[in-house]
Amino acid sequence: MSKKQQTIKQHVVSALVENRAGTLSRVSGLFSRRGFNIDSLTVGETDDPTISRMTIAVTGELRILEQIVKQLEKLVDVIAVRGLDDATCLRREIMLVKIGADEKNRPAVLEIAGIFRARVVDVSQTTITIEATGNMEKLNGLLLLLRPYGILELARTGLVALERGADVLSVK
Repeated sequence: MSKKQQTIKQHVVSALVENRAGTLSRVSGLFSRRGFNIDSLTVGETDDPTISRMTIAVTGELRILEQIVKQLEKLVDVIAVRGLDDATCLRREIMLVKIGADEKNRPAVLEIAGIFRARVVDVSQTTITIEATGNMEKLNGLLLLLRPYGILELARTGLVALERGADVLSVK
């Protein structure tokens, strides 16, 4: 593996932004103008309805993360921004997956769901829909085991992340 391949990884940026029309467009526009691909973008209102938290996942070298943070800090709509370190942040995603499941394979699908602590949220004669929460590796592992049974539909929320402990991204 080359030195360059070793330094490329997924980075997570957390930003507090003004909750108003056009903010998402301006932030995503910054990424496209700079040629950065967004792996995941999740936006939601905070406890203050005038502020939203954006969680953005991008893949690249560390210098890309540093560049993104600096560029985001310049946007008027951005209140606070920080790159999150893998070792000090919690990452989660929610996934709904509908599996083809008849009376023969239903017990196996339910067993797999149980191993991954996933919840069955819908059952029909021919399908089971499962809700799973966890990090990307856990959800990808679940999909790998469910794939032979036939994934009919899949929806993922995108990444949400917070720093562990007392570190808080807040309004200054």
